[in-house]
Amino acid sequence: MDVFGEALKDQYTKPPAETLWVHNSYDEPEEMPVDIYFRDEAEMPELELKALELCKGKVLDVGAGVGSHALALQSRGFDVTGMDISAPAVAIMKQRGLKKAIEGNILKYSGETYDTLLFMMNGIGLTGSLPGLKSFLNQIKDLLNPGGQLVFDSSDLSYLYQEVAFPISGYYGEVSFRYEYKSQKGNWFKWIYVDQKTLKDVASQQGWQTEIIFEDESDQYLARLTLKG
Repeated sequence: MDVFGEALKDQYTKPPAETLWVHNSYDEPEEMPVDIYFRDEAEMPELELKALELCKGKVLDVGAGVGSHALALQSRGFDVTGMDISAPAVAIMKQRGLKKAIEGNILKYSGETYDTLLFMMNGIGLTGSLPGLKSFLNQIKDLLNPGGQLVFDSSDLSYLYQEVAFPISGYYGEVSFRYEYKSQKGNWFKWIYVDQKTLKDVASQQGWQTEIIFEDESDQYLARLTLKG
């Protein structure tokens, strides 16, 4: 069951949606306000607005949800496609007026090529682990036009370990989540939050140059990756 998609459908068709819970591997479940996915440009934080400003050329918004960022780019005249793994999310994108919306998994995608690959709300986390991120940074080169870029945000989770020990094995930014909505629980899935130094090291090993564009007060940052040379 697409638990996340059900919450999005309810928020779109009969708001407000009921509580969407996000279970995690490191702490107690957290409540996720579903309306955040439907915000317009005026409600977006500075980090996301700067990400939109970085976009150029033909854009693929990966993990686009219900298309809030893609719609903002479309209104600015961009040739933008929204991609999400959730069928309900893609349907809502189209109903909200996004001209190009596709259901798909970027880890398996081999379609058109783009000038900007955009991952908002830590969308790069879908790579799941440091090995997954390394593999992805190699794979994704085939989806970029010459001079293309990856634009995404992430954050450093070291603050979670101020009073507890870091994990004995694996990278501390590798976590797991599952959604719960109306007492229905989805499957666990892996996610990664990567600190700036680790990102720069991993990206450099795979032939990318990393530029940190913006940082906020919550250890979140915005990065742009371009291929070396």
